[in-house]
Amino acid sequence: MTTSTVINPGFEESDNPLSPSGWTTWSPDGSESAATIELGGHAGAYRLTHSSAQAYRVSTSQILTGLVEGWYTLRAWVRSSGGQQAAHIGLKDYGGPEQKAYLPVTAADQWIQIVVSAYVSNGQCTIELYSDANADNWAHFDDIEFESDRAALAILGVDVSSLKKSEDKGGIYQDENGVSGDALQILKDHGVNYIRLRVWVNPADGYHNQARVLPMARRVKDLGLKLLVDFHYSDAWADPGKQFKPAAWNDYSFAQLAQAVYDHTYEVCHALRARGTPADMVQVGNEINNGLLWPDGKTPQWDNLAALLKSGCEAVKACQRSTVIMLHLAEGGDNAGTRDWFDHVMAREVQFDLIGLSHYTYWHGSLADLQYNLNDIAARYQKDVVIAETAYPFTLAEADSQQNVVHSASQLTRGYATTEAGQTAMLRDTMTVVRAVPAGRGLGIFYWEPTWTAVRGNGWDPADPDSGNEWENQALFNFDHRPTVALNEFKTP
Repeated sequence: MTTSTVINPGFEESDNPLSPSGWTTWSPDGSESAATIELGGHAGAYRLTHSSAQAYRVSTSQILTGLVEGWYTLRAWVRSSGGQQAAHIGLKDYGGPEQKAYLPVTAADQWIQIVVSAYVSNGQCTIELYSDANADNWAHFDDIEFESDRAALAILGVDVSSLKKSEDKGGIYQDENGVSGDALQILKDHGVNYIRLRVWVNPADGYHNQARVLPMARRVKDLGLKLLVDFHYSDAWADPGKQFKPAAWNDYSFAQLAQAVYDHTYEVCHALRARGTPADMVQVGNEINNGLLWPDGKTPQWDNLAALLKSGCEAVKACQRSTVIMLHLAEGGDNAGTRDWFDHVMAREVQFDLIGLSHYTYWHGSLADLQYNLNDIAARYQKDVVIAETAYPFTLAEADSQQNVVHSASQLTRGYATTEAGQTAMLRDTMTVVRAVPAGRGLGIFYWEPTWTAVRGNGWDPADPDSGNEWENQALFNFDHRPTVALNEFKTP
């Protein structure tokens, strides 16, 4: 039977656990019995399970017909042990090549919703739930939806703040064929459409300040890429563990401090606009879970923090009304902390446009935690959301003498190896989670520092030219200067 509406989307209707109503099970190797209906559904009582004590390949599919030409999206709630050769939901026979969304690796009690879209041109589409698995690998599927819309990422971004210093110190970037070139052009050729650059006030090494950002912005805009400017309001790194004032602002009163935030923000934004390279988006603060400009703006001094944020936001809009303002927190999997922070800021009427979160699975929780938080805050605050930072290692090896941030197997996320394939899977699955945010509110991601390769003199400490890099094993250029496989994920919005 064929229809334009999914039959038995929650697998609740079946007289035979091996033959769910409305669905067809097929296997090229005779392992149809690997697909069964079991108790333990996402919303209802039952789910579809792919599992076997032997290696298996099995497809559970349904043909939908009578479709008007246009974009359609398949949504499914899934869980997976990982380890399969392939496990995905897919759309095929619609008038184009098969489109797939792979199942992220999850805990046995954590569901994740994934999505995949295709442009139907021939009036029909086959939806498929597929596993090519090893013995004892398992996958769960439930609550299938098929909608006439498109789930896609508008922002496919990277933070390349360290790039100019790397280039000045001899950094090399090549394409897959070993041809050296402009890293920004290589990134664009792989689908990147947005560039993030941080701004410090008076850094010790003379990089990451206004003077350095302006020519980088020109390069970004000349390539037709969009620009996100990330204000740290510090002379060096600002994050949840440190939000230190610029040295020049140390003795300011609070009123002077708020004015300095306005003036600094406006000056940078105005200089960019005056050169014909305006910021498309601005972060007022970086990972400001615990506030900024300590101690004056440190939480729980919410009134002070709100006043400082308002100064920065007002400066951005005074320079150019169309610039999108992001407020950015770390701990992307911490829903309670995210809600508490934004409840305070919203109650004080800070005017902003977009919520940004950092999410590194080795620090901030699982992808299921991230999805729960993104979905909740997008609906709660009626704001679009973006992953402002994410990354994952392609190796545990080091290319310099500085120990990397992720250097031990104990730090890794289960199911994601420290290989180029593992890095690719993590980036792909993070994109999938953002793409699945309801109502199209998941705008996209920024990968953090894909060009921060090991180059002598371009270390983590701006005050110490001999410091090494702690991030080269999470870059998107490998130790041979060429793109890792993960960079290709930016080609699929």
